[in-house]
Amino acid sequence: MSKTPGSISRAAHAIRLTTLACAATAALGLALPAAAATLRWAAQNDVLTLDPHSQNHSTTNAIAQHAYEGLTRYDKSYQVEPALATKWTQTGPTTWRFDLRKGVKFHDGSPFTADDVVFSFHRIKQPVGTMHPFVAGVADIKKVDSHTVDVILAAPNPILLRQFVDFRIMSKVWAEKNKAVNLPDFKAKEETVATRSANGTGPYRITGWQPDQRITMVQNKEWWDAKNATNVDELIYTPIKSDPTRVAALLSGDVDLLSDIPTQDVARLRTDAKLTVLEGSEIRTIFIGMDQGSDQLKGSNVQGKNPFKDKRVREALSIAIDREAIKRATMRGLSVPAGIMVAPGVNGNSPDIDVAAKADPERARKLLAEAGYPGGFEVPLNCPNNRYVNDEEICLAVVSMWSKVGVKARLQTESFSTFSPKLQAFEYPLFLYGWGVPTYDALYTMQSLARTRAGGADGSGNYFRLSDAKLDQIIDAAKVEGDVAKRNALLKDGLLRIRDEVLFIPLHHQVRPWAMKKAVQTMHRSDDRPEARFTTVK
Repeated sequence: MSKTPGSISRAAHAIRLTTLACAATAALGLALPAAAATLRWAAQNDVLTLDPHSQNHSTTNAIAQHAYEGLTRYDKSYQVEPALATKWTQTGPTTWRFDLRKGVKFHDGSPFTADDVVFSFHRIKQPVGTMHPFVAGVADIKKVDSHTVDVILAAPNPILLRQFVDFRIMSKVWAEKNKAVNLPDFKAKEETVATRSANGTGPYRITGWQPDQRITMVQNKEWWDAKNATNVDELIYTPIKSDPTRVAALLSGDVDLLSDIPTQDVARLRTDAKLTVLEGSEIRTIFIGMDQGSDQLKGSNVQGKNPFKDKRVREALSIAIDREAIKRATMRGLSVPAGIMVAPGVNGNSPDIDVAAKADPERARKLLAEAGYPGGFEVPLNCPNNRYVNDEEICLAVVSMWSKVGVKARLQTESFSTFSPKLQAFEYPLFLYGWGVPTYDALYTMQSLARTRAGGADGSGNYFRLSDAKLDQIIDAAKVEGDVAKRNALLKDGLLRIRDEVLFIPLHHQVRPWAMKKAVQTMHRSDDRPEARFTTVK
């Protein structure tokens, strides 16, 4: 469309007025609001789903937190603060009353009410999902009025408010309208509308997901906390499996933030004047899991029995691994060799018990011989190749170390998107896995991974057919103990039993530096979840 001379003149005049106003603001020392910007974030793996109640997977939860909210959330220091609930009161040992925030709308414009909280509670508890830890110990949630709910616990729960950060609320009306009331069975590849589209109350609206290509979001201008929103108006997440391609995208300017830096590139990126590297450890432990319940291992040459039921075999596999060598050669110094199953920063970790097992191949061979395997044995080892830092390379190193004591592990690697449903179907006898702790409390790890599987949160991540009656007693006591000193003693007892019985083989706690353009300002998050609400782009 052509413009008249008058309109050009008026436009020029408006520009001059804006320039003068900006100059005056600067002269008075007032800050100018940052211009709306796009944040382009890349990491190595994609989400598994957009359904907030389906899969307990870190990348999936990292994306979900932008669209869906819990009753509580973390502040910059990982302290619990109000979100969809404005306050809460413990009205008895096993009852809490939550006052819900009024005036909140879902992205489709429908109002948020107590009905959505009650609906979301019953939905997240459905057995085909893996998000049960975030409502662990909750017997029921009842509506009091349109913006009040009572939470009824099965027993006292000292970490309820931390669990509720990831108990994310979905619209009951939207789910019913779109036939998404029931959770799809992820391992059976079922889907609903909620699998590929989202409707939350959070700071960003998800506008599209092209699996293995990109997820796009735009800022929710109707967000209840919009006064604290940053200038990130658009967020684009791109999964890039290839390490060189991911780094090249950052160096070329196609990506603004990289949260999966290949270890071999960290030193180089630190010296690049155009970039900022945020150093930081992650509250995630990388470990080897073993099927300890089956009478015979799938794919093994051992017939009629399961070697992993013998503690001597588990210990042999552990001490055959040189964790310091993996740290030095595979991780290039970017790992913390682990002795227990929770990382520093998690309540329950302490240096006196987090002492990694030292490599001792000679003793490993002796233990295997004592257990009846003087020549070792064969077994498959399954490993994701795009989920954890150097996951495939770690597995290759472990296979080599085990071969020196006679254990022949046949390595099979694949994308986490196919690895995860097979894992949940108990297809793997031996595998590499990683576990983060979003509650920052060791009970989350012990209850999910080490508790006998009993439905709900108990054993929800126990893909090891693990069952230890003494450990169950410790975990169950820690769930309800309100005295801090007594509870911490229980956590320590549980972590020590897991360590001393070699129920898992912890390798290291993951270190996760992020790299970004100088224009990006954000906070490193030890849960490895970049948050746009803590990010600005100049």
